[in-house]
Amino acid sequence: MGVSTDDCVNAIDRHSAGFAAAARDQLTRPVQHCPGWSVADLVRHLTEVHWFWATIAEELPHSPPEQSRKPARAADADLVDVFETGAARLVQVLRSADQSAACWTWAPQAQNVAFITRHQVQEAAVHHWDAADAGGALWDVDPTVAADCVDEFLHYSVSSDADHEDPPGEPLAGTFVVRATDTGDSWTIADGDLPGTILVSSGTTTAPAVEGTAARLLLWLYGRADLHASDVPRDLLARFRALTYTD
Repeated sequence: MGVSTDDCVNAIDRHSAGFAAAARDQLTRPVQHCPGWSVADLVRHLTEVHWFWATIAEELPHSPPEQSRKPARAADADLVDVFETGAARLVQVLRSADQSAACWTWAPQAQNVAFITRHQVQEAAVHHWDAADAGGALWDVDPTVAADCVDEFLHYSVSSDADHEDPPGEPLAGTFVVRATDTGDSWTIADGDLPGTILVSSGTTTAPAVEGTAARLLLWLYGRADLHASDVPRDLLARFRALTYTD
């Protein structure tokens, strides 16, 4: 997929700017895929996400920062401006950071700044879509960046041998392919070695497939879009969903 650190940081910068533009003057609108949230709530959430991960990438702690350190929430009139300041800080910190530096993350197999940089692309891009969807704005994401987001999700946001649920969930009990029609990337999803885990491998098989552009696949993984997958049994997709997490 060939996505560099610069590509990731530039994508965070671009989608943060798009998020701010889509959210401004739309703060009271509901966010379809965040039940009970307004756009204002979404702005507050992403502002806190940026503060949290910029602080970790800057300080390189071995545990999450104390919640008592979290900045107070801004008044609605200042929300977007405060968000933009925090997004700029995140971009600056990630751009100048040593990506190999060790730090706490929620992924036990990726305890370094590079994980933060790569994963924050999804946070920015998907929540940009949320804000754009709420206010009727346009949204797009670079296909190569979107494909890398899909790859990252499938390796880190699923129950795997390296990061499994305890107690384990129901086994996947099947195999299917996730295929990006615009970039040619594909991933085979199958059972891992441990009960209730998923094994992801690059490439395709003759198994039934979920297909779409990389951008649509990203939104599908986050429950923001439906895709045609008539050949994949619904119960298999339901078990897959139960073994993924999007927090």
